[in-house]
Amino acid sequence: MGRRATPAGEVVTDAGGSASVRGADWVATEIERMISTGDLLPGQPVRQELMAERLGVSRLPIREGLRQLASQGLVEHRRNIGYAVVRLEQSEFDQIYLMRGVLEREVLATLPALDDDALTEIRALGDRVAEAAVRGDVLEMRLANQDFHFAIFDRSSLRLVVTEIRRLWRLATPYHAAYLFDAEVRRRVVAEHDAMIDALTDQDNERLVALMNEHRRGGEAGTNMLLRNTTRPNS
Repeated sequence: MGRRATPAGEVVTDAGGSASVRGADWVATEIERMISTGDLLPGQPVRQELMAERLGVSRLPIREGLRQLASQGLVEHRRNIGYAVVRLEQSEFDQIYLMRGVLEREVLATLPALDDDALTEIRALGDRVAEAAVRGDVLEMRLANQDFHFAIFDRSSLRLVVTEIRRLWRLATPYHAAYLFDAEVRRRVVAEHDAMIDALTDQDNERLVALMNEHRRGGEAGTNMLLRNTTRPNS
């Protein structure tokens, strides 16, 4: 027997004593979820002792999980302070959307024709976004929105490109809620999703790219409102 991870993510040593990093992976996933849901806000410190208590693990997997997230650009280590959720500067945010525009266009332009099962899955995710929008459940809408888009992106054969797109989405995720509190914006997002599903059904990649460009511009403009009201703290 080797070492194993408990449901809480702690690493447990078995008789064989083989190494496992599942504890740190689990912690990184949980902290990333807190960032994506807004439970941890841009610029907010991540106290290792408090996080260990919250997640029910020791500080070792917390520290290793934070190092993983730092390598992904989601948290940063500040001298004499510790780890904190990264807060983007305007120029960094602009670059994220510049790269997203280039990479997403390539993925969608080369997307193969989708079969009925794929289209059914994407429609179901679109319905999930729409239902959350009607309820005004911004958190659920954000999570469902990401699932909707990656159900499309993940059909691409450009795996490395999609992986990079996913990383860019992660970096901007904490800011995406800003514009979804407006009911009219939520309705527009749902309508744009419906139009993208129609383009996928018609196998019209050119129209799909144009629709996604417009969709992305709306998100970028809305998120810019939040960034203009925040400043990056001194490191």
